[in-house]
Amino acid sequence: MNDPGGAAAVAEMADHAAWVRAAARNNAEWCDAVCRAHGLRGDFGDDAWTSPHRTPPLYPDAVTLTGRLGTSAGAGTAADLLARIDTASPGCSVKDSFACLDLAPAGFEVLFEAQWIHRPAQAPASAPAFPRCLAHPLEWDVITEPGDLSAWAAAWGAEPGDCGPFRPELLTDDATHFLRARPTTATTGTGTATATATATATATATATNILAGAIAILSDGGELIGLSNVFTAPEAATFGIGPRDTWAGCVSAVSARWPGLPVVGYESGADLEAATANGFRAVGPLCVWWRAVRPDADHGDTGVTEGA
Repeated sequence: MNDPGGAAAVAEMADHAAWVRAAARNNAEWCDAVCRAHGLRGDFGDDAWTSPHRTPPLYPDAVTLTGRLGTSAGAGTAADLLARIDTASPGCSVKDSFACLDLAPAGFEVLFEAQWIHRPAQAPASAPAFPRCLAHPLEWDVITEPGDLSAWAAAWGAEPGDCGPFRPELLTDDATHFLRARPTTATTGTGTATATATATATATATATNILAGAIAILSDGGELIGLSNVFTAPEAATFGIGPRDTWAGCVSAVSARWPGLPVVGYESGADLEAATANGFRAVGPLCVWWRAVRPDADHGDTGVTEGA
């Protein structure tokens, strides 16, 4: 007897797996772009993207591209993967895109876990959404100037005057787009109290200017958008703006600039909740493994990394 429910479950699993693979590849291409901007060369294999040299802070040394790695059905093993990256110096990390590896025997620990997310090109009418009128709407655009990148990085959380891992060379990469959200000059309401509140909020925004942002990465021949580094600056609270507003605005900006494209990424915690409130769905787990000490260090094989 046919089992429609079972067939639907299998189809859904296959669909999720396909989007995990697409999201992992998109993320690997982003990591590769960051490395190229720092003068580092990464390598794409069938099983993973790897960098033979230590990557910039917060970026992994490897991103797996298949869930078969390390299994009898796979073309390679975890040991093969680790042999292609710099495990001899502190800070090595591996993005396990399918949460299927066990790198503990090699002295790694799990740094964090998250969920890959996917939003269809045309989100169904029943998809969750978070539309609401903001007292101080945000205007989204794409930055193109190095000076704007410095301001974006500062709003993201980099030290003043430091772009963090984001080099100006990324602005010339056709696949990479830094999105920023700034308060509009329009005000709402009437009366002295409203005008005073608006003036105060505008003054606050003038100092930081960028209240939210994200990085959009085009891949798959321009048929897929990946979102990375989605953030809501602390100053946004002055305007009553939170992560759900950031994701709503980001989705609208991406849909307007690249209409008809599916969007992927990965998130956890409040940003995962904000993304799913705006039409995304979780399609599969990932984890990042890290080891910050040399394997021959006196205090053992585990430790801390700069990030991943």
